[in-house]
Amino acid sequence: MNRKSSNKKVQGKLKESKEWLKINRNKDIHTIMDRFKRSLIGYYNYYCMTDNIQMVNNFKERLEYLLFKWLNRRSQRKSFTWDKFNLFLRKYPLPSPRIKVNIYELRKEISYLL
Repeated sequence: MNRKSSNKKVQGKLKESKEWLKINRNKDIHTIMDRFKRSLIGYYNYYCMTDNIQMVNNFKERLEYLLFKWLNRRSQRKSFTWDKFNLFLRKYPLPSPRIKVNIYELRKEISYLL
């Protein structure tokens, strides 16, 4: 049995991020990136377990797309291409997901204790 994030929860978090970006897209880029870093770290701490890493990667990619879309709406002309956006992400990197809880290791520890 694999563990997977609920699509409803993922969609809710993406919608919340979209609304925040819509309201705050004109703020300083450091403020925006700091908020998304903190948000991703919290998301990873809660959802990064053994079988869920693909869903978490998918969430991060969709969040990056939202960031690209809303940062491009800051001016009348498009300020980012994907190449420029990738350079931007190198300068202001978002954290990458890592497995926080390995359920198979927990199972071994429990059987060892018994």
